[in-house]
Amino acid sequence: MAPEFAHTTPMRPAETNTRPRHTMPPRACDTHFHVFEAGYPCVPKPLYTFPEATVDQYLAVTEWLGIERMVLVQPTYYGTDNTLLLDTLKRIGPRARGVARIEDDASDAELDRLDAAGVRAIRLDLFARAAWPLEQITAYIEAMAVRAGPRGWHLQFYAPGTVVRDLLPFLAGFEHPFVIDHMGYMKAADGLTAEDFARLLDVLRGGYAHIKLSGPYRVAPDAPLSDVAPIGKALVAARPDRLIWGSDWPHLPNGQRDTGELLDLLADWAPDEADRRRILTGTPTRLFYAH
Repeated sequence: MAPEFAHTTPMRPAETNTRPRHTMPPRACDTHFHVFEAGYPCVPKPLYTFPEATVDQYLAVTEWLGIERMVLVQPTYYGTDNTLLLDTLKRIGPRARGVARIEDDASDAELDRLDAAGVRAIRLDLFARAAWPLEQITAYIEAMAVRAGPRGWHLQFYAPGTVVRDLLPFLAGFEHPFVIDHMGYMKAADGLTAEDFARLLDVLRGGYAHIKLSGPYRVAPDAPLSDVAPIGKALVAARPDRLIWGSDWPHLPNGQRDTGELLDLLADWAPDEADRRRILTGTPTRLFYAH
């Protein structure tokens, strides 16, 4: 179920992004961005061409939009080689945190090194494991929770909506903090229904679930962003304290997307300023900056 190979397009200049209509709270955090720099080896068969998306370009966007903190997420392009992630965290400094991908047999010393650099979560690529039996996927999740737990890390699920749907009974009782990327990735085109989304909301309301308000164009790729509003509003109505916002910069493969327009969606999804403050500052602080 891996995405088809894509050709990336150049990034739009930072100053051409729309400025948000809503006031950005102090310490606002973008919890999902990637960077790509020349000279770092990629996986043998990447899913897309090398993007023009450097850390300098990203930081210009955050300055333009009023984003003070940021979380770098390891992309599939670099696999489990977190070298660029570590170099970028060191370069940006303490306002940045990271989400790493690791090998199943990564040593404790390696995880401690990642923790010292600012990593606060493990990214689980469930697209790559979508064909596994459900029992094997849940065993993998539980094993990764054992690695994350001693360091106070959470887990992040990069997963197709069909896998999210199938995991919901397990996740309802899973006693470790986790984040589901891209609003649950419940695409109608993949056969996901309103009933499936309602069950996702039930899991969000209880237990340890969090959902990332990111990638709305991934949920409904052939529709305007406004079509995703009912999903965003329902998530906010269910548990605004369990949501975080991510730009998904550089919006692979379309570098011309307006990051400010995506940030501005929060004005409609979460019209209450206190809810936006939870989403942009409060919950990211708890998940990424508590230690």
